[in-house]
Amino acid sequence: MASTLHVLCKVGGAEGGMAAAELIDAPMLRRAAVAAGPAAAIIAVQLALFPAPAGVFLVGAVLGLLGALVAVGMALVYRANRILNFAQSDLGFAPAVLAANLILYSGLNYLLGAAIGLAAAVVLGAVVELAIIRRFFRASRLILTVATIGLSQMLWVIAMLLPRLWDQRPNTLKIEIPLTWSFEVSPLLFSADHLVALVVAPVVLVVVALFLRYTAVGMAIRASAERADRASLLGVPVRRLQTLVWAISALLSFTGLFLRAGVVGLPALGVASFGALLFALAALMLGRLDHLPAVALSAVALGILEQGVVWNHPRNPEYVYPIVAAIVMVALAARRTGSTRAEQDGSSSWQAADEIRPIPHELRLLPQVRAVSWGGLAVLSLVLVTVPVWLEWLPGDRGSADLRKAAAVAIFGLVALSVIVLTGWAGQVSLGQMAIAGYGGAVGALAVSSWGVDLGIAMLASALAGGGIAVLVGLPALRLRGLFLAVVTFAFALASSFWLLSPKHVRWIPDRRFERPALFGFIDTSADRTLYLVALATFGLALLAARGIRRSRTGRVLLAQRENERAVQAYGVNLTRTKLTAFALSGGIAAVAGCLLTVLQQQYSPALYEPGTNFAVFTSAVVGGLGSLAGAFLGALFLQGGTWFLPVQWQLLPSAIGVLFVLMVFPGGLAGLVYRLRDLWLRAVARRRGIVVPSLLADVRQDRVPVEHAERAVEQTAERADAPGAAAGPVLVRDPAGVVSTGEPAGSGS
Repeated sequence: MASTLHVLCKVGGAEGGMAAAELIDAPMLRRAAVAAGPAAAIIAVQLALFPAPAGVFLVGAVLGLLGALVAVGMALVYRANRILNFAQSDLGFAPAVLAANLILYSGLNYLLGAAIGLAAAVVLGAVVELAIIRRFFRASRLILTVATIGLSQMLWVIAMLLPRLWDQRPNTLKIEIPLTWSFEVSPLLFSADHLVALVVAPVVLVVVALFLRYTAVGMAIRASAERADRASLLGVPVRRLQTLVWAISALLSFTGLFLRAGVVGLPALGVASFGALLFALAALMLGRLDHLPAVALSAVALGILEQGVVWNHPRNPEYVYPIVAAIVMVALAARRTGSTRAEQDGSSSWQAADEIRPIPHELRLLPQVRAVSWGGLAVLSLVLVTVPVWLEWLPGDRGSADLRKAAAVAIFGLVALSVIVLTGWAGQVSLGQMAIAGYGGAVGALAVSSWGVDLGIAMLASALAGGGIAVLVGLPALRLRGLFLAVVTFAFALASSFWLLSPKHVRWIPDRRFERPALFGFIDTSADRTLYLVALATFGLALLAARGIRRSRTGRVLLAQRENERAVQAYGVNLTRTKLTAFALSGGIAAVAGCLLTVLQQQYSPALYEPGTNFAVFTSAVVGGLGSLAGAFLGALFLQGGTWFLPVQWQLLPSAIGVLFVLMVFPGGLAGLVYRLRDLWLRAVARRRGIVVPSLLADVRQDRVPVEHAERAVEQTAERADAPGAAAGPVLVRDPAGVVSTGEPAGSGS
């Protein structure tokens, strides 16, 4: 205080010229650099590489302000729940589509339609938090992040179906404010919609900032964001505050997208939703996740950069996606690891993959169990192999079309298997597996159509290319946890879909049809039946290889580092090599699937690798079950089943609802449900045979364990504990009251 008064007293004196400099202290400069530094760097890139006139610069600032509303809403959710909300733009997109339809097709007044949309957004945000997010309050933050992916798909489907209520199928939804104001900034003419956006967006941002900083509710929100458990102990209603945060977040997203509908319109196909999500994630990364001024300024700068790219490349506006993806990767690479509590908190660890237990050794050799196990596998194999025979009975060309769909199930099973290896085993969340499959498909198309090589060689070349690309994408994983790696892979998928995998921009990818090549020189794959069997055999071999890897030291190390990296490192394990091995294996499997998919289509098709497909593949793998290799098959069947029998607008709905339902009820996925039923049957077999299986008894309440089984379990575990060389482990003991429970390992007493 004394130093400040000293400076103020000298403002009018001889040292007045130095007063301003002394008033700006070092902490203030650091805060200004944190807030404006990333935005200044982006503007510098735009001015140097994509210069544009003042009017284009102003349009970019307008769109950037609208994008800042979405990004700030995402930052608020991150501060409250410590997750990346992939449904952020969709929280506002669905109400914005509703308001636009009311205004355009029902003739509703502009302000009344906007008010209804605003109310719908607030209600939607609150309902989503109460009905879905709150159920994951104690779950892993990564689990909740995956839930927002399913939520995003569900909201996207709802937004796509809303115009059907008015029997409309528009390509673009554009609503203009009923005002005639206009002004010109060379070379563009600005309407009242631009002016309203320039006024409303900054006002909303300032109001939110003042609310968080100076109101009691805002301070409580900031306090609960720092440590929810401690805030709860102090009497802060954390859960109600989180509901309020989600309502505010949806309001911000709606405001940004509704005003954007008046400036440039909203594509009814929802592509803008993915673009808005990418820009919001980029601003979030540049703003260090929770620094709201930096997030808002970065979003404005990204909007200016986008318009600069569009001005310089009007025929190829997709160039902006690889540029933004590069910005995201640079921002994440420059981050200090462990700089946020989310990275340090144990709740952020990946806990989605419930490991499936093998059949207990006490029951494995029973004739009844062996007959059911091997018999069931034989029946399933026979059914899969004879699918072409059954489909030949279908009339017309339906059998051939369904046979190609059956081959697609096996191929997508490979992609789901790659997700299990990378996410279920290594704990690295990837939202770009179909993009890697796309590179495999492009290499396969080049090898087959241009080089004329054998299908086996083409699959090998695709696997090598996919593994190498996956390793490059996975390099940030050496410093970042799975939560932030999801942002990198999503940016990579978007850049690949719109530019890097587009024959329009990349000349080496052939876009012509070709004949299916032979396999190993003598297996003709031109028939759909043969290609189905080839895809099925490839899937089966990949399953056997993955099963062998899972049981090897490599598989055990992958699972161990997923749970505790520091403990694994203490044993001398090279984490860099371990993680990159997981990426290489996963990328190779996905690329082989892409090669087979291209051969099935007899042409490289970029539409197969759109951004939404990456989300669908990931969520289908979660629904199938990340803890079991069988989940790859079940997830692929779930994904393709939705694709076969539902219209395009509904195809994402099964996986969206499925992932939310599974994460809430069956964390182990459909495969986990199947294995639970298996364990029920095994428990019944053990009960009838009078065999005690401790691993099965551990799943049953103690008062439900038969007395004779409990007594025999006590005797068996005591004998194992007394056996020479027996490892210390949990044993079943009986207390004086006769209750059987798990006791301490033998010899562990003090």
